[in-house]
Amino acid sequence: MILPIVGYGHSVLRIATKDIDTKNLNQEELQELKTLTEDMFETMYKANGVGLAAPQINKSISLMVIDADPLKEEYPEGEGFKIAIINPHVIETSGENWSFEEGCLSLPGIHENVSRPEKVKIQYQIIEEKDGKLQIVDCEEELSGIRARVFQHEYDHLQGKVFVDRISNLRKAFLKKKLSDISNNKVRPDYKMLK
Repeated sequence: MILPIVGYGHSVLRIATKDIDTKNLNQEELQELKTLTEDMFETMYKANGVGLAAPQINKSISLMVIDADPLKEEYPEGEGFKIAIINPHVIETSGENWSFEEGCLSLPGIHENVSRPEKVKIQYQIIEEKDGKLQIVDCEEELSGIRARVFQHEYDHLQGKVFVDRISNLRKAFLKKKLSDISNNKVRPDYKMLK
């Protein structure tokens, strides 16, 4: 099911999410969570995105989906990076900061260079099926390059931030009218947005 995407200016994008209590989820609740991630992937694909965080679909929970495959031609390390991430936490960042032009489904039509660390070590959870039953699995890994970039962009959403928070005040001043238009529902992208 394709869900409406929340636009810049909506209060849910400014709330730091809470972790999902995954310890006591029964099979029905795990299936509901899995279905939500499937809906998020479908919504993201319809809008031609490579990442989508739960606040962008008006849910203040610690959940994101990523599929960096569309970036694989320019960034081969993005190939095969399709994942639904639950309760991510950054352990550390490392490497050089690098700049990359980012966009966001909640800020249609806006693209700006954002500097982020090259590597990020994270802990998170995923849903896996084993012996016909769904289960939560704890994971830890280090992401680098475009994988780290997309993850950090979506992780910001879970912290109540959007990518324009990471640009200079001068650049933000240039975007004031565009940001205002998005906040006032005057921008009509090719995908469904929450009014």
